[in-house]
Amino acid sequence: MAKKADLSRQIVDAAMKLAGQKGWRATTMADIAAEAKLSLADIYRTFPGKSDILRGFTRQIDELVLSEGGQDDGTETLRDRVFDVMMRRFDALTPYRAAVDAVSRDLRGDPVAAAIHACALRRSLAWMLEAAGVPADGLVGAVRVKGLGVIYLAVMRVWLTDDSADLSRTMAALDARLRQAEQFSRTLRSRGRRGDQTGTDEDSTSGSDPLPGTPV
Repeated sequence: MAKKADLSRQIVDAAMKLAGQKGWRATTMADIAAEAKLSLADIYRTFPGKSDILRGFTRQIDELVLSEGGQDDGTETLRDRVFDVMMRRFDALTPYRAAVDAVSRDLRGDPVAAAIHACALRRSLAWMLEAAGVPADGLVGAVRVKGLGVIYLAVMRVWLTDDSADLSRTMAALDARLRQAEQFSRTLRSRGRRGDQTGTDEDSTSGSDPLPGTPV
């Protein structure tokens, strides 16, 4: 009998292949079982529903991203570390680009599945921040996750049509977004310091900072 991890990957890969070919909504559990050469009972024991398969796919990508990080020698800036971990994710997703595009389009018509996927994505973003050395817990962490999510989704639109061999368009878009966020954060901190000096609360907008308390 195949190990559970191997079985999960087999099912996820079959599902993503079919999603890329015929769309996520049109892909049935029976289709996935046939593509994976498994019984419906095998699929059910591992993933009781299609949303569970999407969570399995997200977890599979998370594990790839988190396992590929190198040791920080202290020379990289925080922006560099965030850039690196986000590009690791886009690299991991690239073999599944057609499937990711199909799932993204079809989830717009399925609010329940979209909400479930959004929760999984927030968890992924939090782990990505942690991998970059940015705390993602508490209220401030939640705001950081939200800010990183805005950047991630904006860059993903570029990634979906990036046909360059080295994802150069994606890298350029990500770098530009992170630099914008870095400048925005610096501006807010500068305003906050001036507000402290004058006794005014000019830093009340800090909740809109993409990654408050960090230089990205």
